[in-house]
Amino acid sequence: MNKIRKGDEVIVLTGRDKGRRGTVALRKDDTHLVIDGINRVKKHVKPNPMKGTTGGIIEKTMPIHQSNVAIFNAATGKADRVGIKQLDDGKRVRVYKSSGAEIKTAR
Repeated sequence: MNKIRKGDEVIVLTGRDKGRRGTVALRKDDTHLVIDGINRVKKHVKPNPMKGTTGGIIEKTMPIHQSNVAIFNAATGKADRVGIKQLDDGKRVRVYKSSGAEIKTAR
């Protein structure tokens, strides 16, 4: 079970964007996340007349490692760790480690 999922609000712990918050747009693979507005880079692209694209410098959101982000707890206003709790009916849910409150899924 992934502790950080698509749609979760996260806060960046390290790097150039430390302290900024954003929403997880997608999971690139098991360890990398793409977060809206975080880790933006300028990329030089060549024109491709076959596809009809022009060249130049574009801004692109790059993936960030999941160890560099933590889930944002709105109740405390701080970053928090995620734990897994098994309910009586056998379902597993994500909970905040600090309070034990269940994390509501965006889906």
